[in-house]
Amino acid sequence: AEKNSEHPLATAIYQKAIDRKIEIEEPEKFEAVPGMGISAVINGKNVLIGTRHLLMKNGIELNDVEMEISRLENEGKTAMLMAVDKKLDAVIAVADTIKQNSKQAVAELKKLGIEVYMLTGDNKRTAEAIAKQAGIDNVIAEVLPEHKADEVSRLKKAGRVVAMAGDGINDAPALASADIGIAMGTGTDVAIEAADITLISGDLRAIPAAVRLSKKTMNKIKQNLFWAFFYNVIGIPVAALGFLNPMIAGAAMAFSSVSVVSNSLSLKRFRPYKQ
Repeated sequence: AEKNSEHPLATAIYQKAIDRKIEIEEPEKFEAVPGMGISAVINGKNVLIGTRHLLMKNGIELNDVEMEISRLENEGKTAMLMAVDKKLDAVIAVADTIKQNSKQAVAELKKLGIEVYMLTGDNKRTAEAIAKQAGIDNVIAEVLPEHKADEVSRLKKAGRVVAMAGDGINDAPALASADIGIAMGTGTDVAIEAADITLISGDLRAIPAAVRLSKKTMNKIKQNLFWAFFYNVIGIPVAALGFLNPMIAGAAMAFSSVSVVSNSLSLKRFRPYKQ
């Protein structure tokens, strides 16, 4: 049923089946239900896989599995429910592991005075468990794809400057509505097209690195403008009064240009990742 889905959790399930050399047939029908899961027809049977909301929406009772679902979610796992012909058939737990350098990236952003939010469609328990691992304090969970942009707009209306990082089709509207959209280079083409910045490596440490480089660049621009005006403010009145030799003026102008370029080239010493 998950064969034609582009969701990372669906891909994980499908890839596991490939690894086990299981022969996988093509679903007779397939439909992605945004923010909830998928619906498919296999060998004449109607299969639903997704969140509890998807099953409840289709009138399927969860029976006595709520306690087991809660246990899995408290462990930071996403519980995917599968129903076949209107009957709950399985609970599949998939662990959302955080990227290797996520915790370091979040810590660096906090040092820069930036608040970090997790915006996710996952249920609250799973989201909070993952956020705790990554060191994220603010969690907005159970957000449908079409509402992610609304959450970004809400933060902007509160007076925040918002940068949104994402990699999926569902993230594209939020990436477009944020002040700065940051797409993972390992993500979908739609997300990359909607974003302002693309992290080629997918390493989240590049986000604080981009912030630090931007600040250094702005500082260099201000320094260069200061020195450019400094030379001219001193030189023009002296020249107007006839006290400045043209040769000295030319040398001063050349020195001004060289100092500005040299100052800018010092940015080449910037190191994106702190060890």
